[in-house]
Amino acid sequence: MTDDPADLTVADYLDGAREMAAAGRPFLAHLLAEEAARRVDDPATARGIRAQYTDPTTDRG
Repeated sequence: MTDDPADLTVADYLDGAREMAAAGRPFLAHLLAEEAARRVDDPATARGIRAQYTDPTTDRG
């Protein structure tokens, strides 16, 4: 891991999102995945990331 958040990659953010989801922290998983989605160039990939980690505060089922 790096000390500078600017050095983090999309993969780093997705790894963090998976870890947070596994730890039962869905909102943190969502935030990390959202940052990953912002960093990808392909809109379809960004949509896919966002679909995997929906915002638990607005997801009604």
